[in-house]
Amino acid sequence: MSYSEIITQHLLKIQAVKLSPQKPFRWASGWLSPIYCDNRKTLSYPETRKVIYKAFAKVIKERYPEVAQIAGVATGAIAHGALVAEELGLPFIYVRAAAKNHGLGNMIEGELVEGKPIVMVEDLISTGGSSLNALRSLRTAGADVLGMVAIFTYGFGTARTNFEKNNCELITLTNYNDLIEEAVRSGYIQSDDLETLKKWRENPEQWGLEL
Repeated sequence: MSYSEIITQHLLKIQAVKLSPQKPFRWASGWLSPIYCDNRKTLSYPETRKVIYKAFAKVIKERYPEVAQIAGVATGAIAHGALVAEELGLPFIYVRAAAKNHGLGNMIEGELVEGKPIVMVEDLISTGGSSLNALRSLRTAGADVLGMVAIFTYGFGTARTNFEKNNCELITLTNYNDLIEEAVRSGYIQSDDLETLKKWRENPEQWGLEL
């Protein structure tokens, strides 16, 4: 099996991802959604977190062999990023969602070496807004960002556009399409639910208004 299939199975098994087409979840944005993803939960399962950081390390070594630093995006990817950095034997930093309002007022924690190639680690990509804010903070500080790797993406067109506009390659270990297909194969959901799940991803804002 591919690492996408393996990780998808783990996410469903530990319920880091929950699918509920009939009783949707409400996101912080106000959207109604048939899926809820909490990849922080993977850290509580040693086997799952190991599969994830090993897969991240493999992808990074293959795609970005020149990498010299790893950056985690706060807060969800700090631990994942640190595990990846440890696996690769590289320095680690993390990027805050906002600068501290005390002390040194840091946005970036740790020692960033300007000009040295860096790969960013993220846990989840929705629209890409917060992830790309972290990217811009690193570039402003002089970082040579090679790209970003993430555990999971919903695959929204908005995210693809945002990453393209910011000239940042995004690689994810698994994705929405693979997840819903595995959910049907494993009996987590019924095949009849697929149409609902596909419609939501096409237009999540409108899908919520139609309920």
